[in-house]
Amino acid sequence: MNGLPDVERDYRGELVRKGIHLCSLSIPIGYALLGRSTVLSILIPVTLLFLMTDLARLFSPPFREFYHSTFGWLMREHERGPGRRNLNGASYVLVAACICILVFPMIIAITAFSILIVSDTAAALVGRRFGKRKFLAKSVEGSLGFFLSAVVVVLLSPKAGLGWTEYLIGATGAAAGTVVEALPIALDDNLTIPLSVGVVMYLLYLMLFPSASFY
Repeated sequence: MNGLPDVERDYRGELVRKGIHLCSLSIPIGYALLGRSTVLSILIPVTLLFLMTDLARLFSPPFREFYHSTFGWLMREHERGPGRRNLNGASYVLVAACICILVFPMIIAITAFSILIVSDTAAALVGRRFGKRKFLAKSVEGSLGFFLSAVVVVLLSPKAGLGWTEYLIGATGAAAGTVVEALPIALDDNLTIPLSVGVVMYLLYLMLFPSASFY
């Protein structure tokens, strides 16, 4: 990619990062196929390993030099810049997956986490390539890519058999995730997106179907 303009090089780097990001769909797929206890028995140790590696990167200069020389090309500037103390995106993705599975019912956890993986990817790629009009801290085009792809995820995600209202619940969660993704907040959106989608969906299920069992 040497010799490419900086914008094009950055976009190709984003394609690679998001391609790896999409591999995280293995988590909700594994959850649906294997169940909660099995997927957590795998996910929690992997998450702890990533967190320990990330913390070693932050606090051990020799390890940080090795880590950045090996994986720095996959990291964003705010994760690897001088003096930065930010966990990398992969750590936040894994922490978010653990929280979603531990806190939310399966149908909500799968929907919320899948929206993070699919729609955050769509927003980044569409926004970087076509974004022109500003929406909060992002672009209208990127946010539209996020919302439309999130609606597709809602259509394909498992349901509790409670009728068409579940699709409206999912679409409302998708809208919440779209806004949160575009907000200029300090917390990593790999964490805020699935949690915001999950909380909105969970509250709506409790309000609209208070006696239903959807665990």
